[in-house]
Amino acid sequence: MSTQTLNTATRARAIAARVADPEIPVLTIEDLGVLREVRADADGRVTVDITPTYSGCPAMDAIRDDIILALTADGFGEVDVRLVLSPAWSTDWMSEDGKRKLAEYGIAPPTGRASHGPIKVKLAVKCPRCGSLDTRETSRFGSTSCKALYECRACLEPFDHFKVI
Repeated sequence: MSTQTLNTATRARAIAARVADPEIPVLTIEDLGVLREVRADADGRVTVDITPTYSGCPAMDAIRDDIILALTADGFGEVDVRLVLSPAWSTDWMSEDGKRKLAEYGIAPPTGRASHGPIKVKLAVKCPRCGSLDTRETSRFGSTSCKALYECRACLEPFDHFKVI
């Protein structure tokens, strides 16, 4: 790979990495771990690989369109966005900065590592508003399939919890 091609890919990745997740706008697709790879060929064509948080995620069309828009607005002529399903996305791919942003936004970030296998015990989920561990799951599925709905018994506020996947 030539230096120019490598520089093109690096610049394209930096632009794609700033694309916001349409469902959780405080996160970028890089924070979320959805942005997998960015390549450029000798002709300047850019290929971006993204992986959905779950198959059938309705945000993927918007993310694809936003990546293409961001890159073409910055002068890239040919942009191809590929949906890559294997390996499947995992919360292990989320950045620590992304988890911090989730908590600040009011969504309890995932705890633990999916790569460690199934969690055998029920872990407490900390309320992102008051920090209490006195919470309970009210619905296994929240506003999206990758989140569960919880209620804090201390401050009585409902909140989403991003599941460990």
